[in-house]
Amino acid sequence: MKISDNTSISMPMRNLLSILAAVAFGIFAYTEITARLVSLETSRQLMQQDLISKSDQKIVDQEQYLILEMITKSTEDIELKMTEMKNNTVNLERAVKDIEFLRDQVEQLKDKVRKNGSH
Repeated sequence: MKISDNTSISMPMRNLLSILAAVAFGIFAYTEITARLVSLETSRQLMQQDLISKSDQKIVDQEQYLILEMITKSTEDIELKMTEMKNNTVNLERAVKDIEFLRDQVEQLKDKVRKNGSH
């Protein structure tokens, strides 16, 4: 078989068009797959970069954590004091009842002394 620039090839036009269509479809599919891969890789790199930058503690974050710890400790102290005060309220109510009882007893004793003094 001799091939030169004057060699002619006979092929039905339908076959030539289907070959061209298949090549065009292959190129289009390859381009779309490549674009999708690039997009996914870019989004993954951006997500990793955001994650790393968000995980770094900045001075403002450290200050906020210190303030949060201070507020938590003061809240715990306040809760402890309120618990103690609640117990004090119960004790004070009992003391008030005892004082009223003692006052009644003293009044009864005064009445007895007055009765004894009048005879």
